[in-house]
Amino acid sequence: MFSPSFSAPSLSFPNCYTVVLLIPTGVGCAIGGYAGDALPVARVISQAVDCLITHPNVLNGAQLYWPLNNTLYVEGYALDRFAAGEWNLAPVRTNRVGLILDAGIEPDLRLRHIQAAEAVRATLGISLVGYTLTDRPLQVSLQQSTTGASWGQVKHLDSLFRAAQVLIERGGAEAIAVVARFPEDPETEALQAYRQGQGVDRLAGAEAVISHGIVREFRIPCAHAPALSPLPLDPTLSPRSAAEELGYTFLPCVLVGLSRAPQYHPYSTTPYSTTSHSIITTQAVNAVITPASACGGSALLNWAAQGKTIVAVEDNTTTLSVFPEALGIQAVRVQSYLEAVGYIMSDRAGVDPQMLRSSFPPLTQIMN
Repeated sequence: MFSPSFSAPSLSFPNCYTVVLLIPTGVGCAIGGYAGDALPVARVISQAVDCLITHPNVLNGAQLYWPLNNTLYVEGYALDRFAAGEWNLAPVRTNRVGLILDAGIEPDLRLRHIQAAEAVRATLGISLVGYTLTDRPLQVSLQQSTTGASWGQVKHLDSLFRAAQVLIERGGAEAIAVVARFPEDPETEALQAYRQGQGVDRLAGAEAVISHGIVREFRIPCAHAPALSPLPLDPTLSPRSAAEELGYTFLPCVLVGLSRAPQYHPYSTTPYSTTSHSIITTQAVNAVITPASACGGSALLNWAAQGKTIVAVEDNTTTLSVFPEALGIQAVRVQSYLEAVGYIMSDRAGVDPQMLRSSFPPLTQIMN
């Protein structure tokens, strides 16, 4: 059912304004590259628009989260399909969530995650259909590219898919949360840099492989929480990394996000009814906000080709150097997310942003 607290944009009502907030994972974003540190950005932008669409790593903060009634939690692969016009988004009142636990998780750590899921049920009332174990350890490995971006592999992805099928067919799951055992070495320089707010999230690339795989195979929402041993206390820890130090699990925010993630519907010849607010198409997107140096993603390229307003934020630096101008993308360059919000508000109001400055160029004659 469509949530009564969510106001989806309608193509027949031009005053509704929809924004996509893109903050890529695993590329060292100065804002959003850590544990839920982009949530303040999402909270502010959500107040400036009718509908905000973003991906799980923006809204996930380990055991921390924030309910945003007009915000859609959309996995990265699904976001690409949505931008391409192949899938539409269908907001829901709630999803029944199934939980997959990697068989490679130690018994005590597995129990911690089961208890975290029980706590989410008991305190938040979220509907979980149950959990299942993979039939063999997933064996996740981590790598890092020459640019510094993280990526990874899952040796037994087929085992993950079999577990998902069990939850969907036997449990009636409408969304899938995955907890996989990730390799760890608390003494590595990369991890120490990340804890100091200076490095790249080494887990993010492999996490994307897991969620992309489930979404591609089953076309339902999916998000991942890594299973790791608690790290030793560090008195010099960066505030941006602190959410990951709260306990034994990152699962609560994933279950909360998936409980209200929109379902993915294939494009049809009649994708949107002006009498129904149950489906959101890519045509409803007005603007896309992205780090200025990370403009090479499939979703952003599709929206740029469709003529959407692209707002490139310079302060949110990354390990990449893929700027809009190099790709022929006409983007509005802004220094910060504060300035991006101002631009979005002026665009939504139909006001030329130049008119908000103390001086602006005079009109020029356009010659034949």
